[in-house]
Amino acid sequence: MILGCIADDFTGAGDIAGLIAAEGMRTSLFTSIDGLQDSGCEAGVIALKTRSLPVKEAVTQSLEALDRLLEAGCQQIVFKYCSTFDSTPQGNIGPVAAALAERLGVRQAIVCPAFPANGRTVYQGNLFVGDVPLAESGMRNHPLTPMTDSDIRRWLALQTAMPVRHIPLQQVNEPDLARRISSLDGLIVTDAVCDADLRAIARAVAGERLITGGSAIAAGLPDNFRAAGLIGSNPLPTIASPGPTVLLSGSCSVATNAQVEAYRAVRPAIAIDVARLIDGAPVLEEVDAFLERHADEAPLAYSTAAPDQSKRFIAANGENRAAEAIEALMARLAQRAVARGVTKIVVAGGETSGGVVSALRPGPLRVGRMIAPGVPLLANDKLAFALKSGNFGTEQFLLEAVAAMEPVS
Repeated sequence: MILGCIADDFTGAGDIAGLIAAEGMRTSLFTSIDGLQDSGCEAGVIALKTRSLPVKEAVTQSLEALDRLLEAGCQQIVFKYCSTFDSTPQGNIGPVAAALAERLGVRQAIVCPAFPANGRTVYQGNLFVGDVPLAESGMRNHPLTPMTDSDIRRWLALQTAMPVRHIPLQQVNEPDLARRISSLDGLIVTDAVCDADLRAIARAVAGERLITGGSAIAAGLPDNFRAAGLIGSNPLPTIASPGPTVLLSGSCSVATNAQVEAYRAVRPAIAIDVARLIDGAPVLEEVDAFLERHADEAPLAYSTAAPDQSKRFIAANGENRAAEAIEALMARLAQRAVARGVTKIVVAGGETSGGVVSALRPGPLRVGRMIAPGVPLLANDKLAFALKSGNFGTEQFLLEAVAAMEPVS
């Protein structure tokens, strides 16, 4: 294993794994820190669930993952977080990045959340979603990590004692970018507004031990290893599975709301009553019965709600109480579905995906083609997955994901 990636949630892990695999690097996604040395892959991505953990726990788990990747022989480490920089003023991005740098004995790492294909760009240190500053986008209403400042430099400075530096866009494509990066200390916020900028940054960090950013920065890294003669080119594995499909959505993002509406207009879908769930009503049994009744129609269970509705519910019931109840319910629904023969699972939402995969424990997953930017097909010998971050995908994504996992006749 040459390249090691530590992702702070499950959908992000699939995102970065898919981009690396598409560049011809043999890639595996690991749902735990076990079994890395026997994988036979060139790039290994460890899917953690640390984005919303207390800082100390997030740092501890990230360092454990780093140690396993180093034991497996990794020469370069990527700490992957969301392209909308999902975090609080306390962390976890800054503290984890600082801890990884200290363990690796390095004094700097770039900070590059840009993902232009999904509308995330960084200019003058500010993160944009489309043409809207991050703090004016739907992320300002995120129930766990509301992003209220678009300036990544200011946000990061609240999280860590490491110096926060900046490389503006006009310097990104200059020939001395690698020297400029290596001359700085601290966490270096790097502007990028298009894929060419990311490729230039990736070339410049070929010799760096630690990189932090969104998944898109990793797409340029395999070329560095190929230029060094360390890898060849590997075709993507085909991932398609017979058998029934179930869809589970716990995301409340604007994109997922639209996707759920499009899906339930043509396929069976059931809304989860979170208030009744918290009150102890038999919601699990009711929803599971619906999914079983419509097993041959790829049914959807969703707790998706509009941002204002979600905020009112959280205000009345508490932030963690609602999220934990939904996550636990989705995990149980997935377990029951698999027990009765479901072989394909589509999940919307990073926390929901983490809960589902943790419950199913599928082990290492092969990484196939992208269904949409940032969302690859994943599979072991028994199950296929599509794990979608909340804001990813077109309005038709859920229908596209179901079709993508069907065997080609």
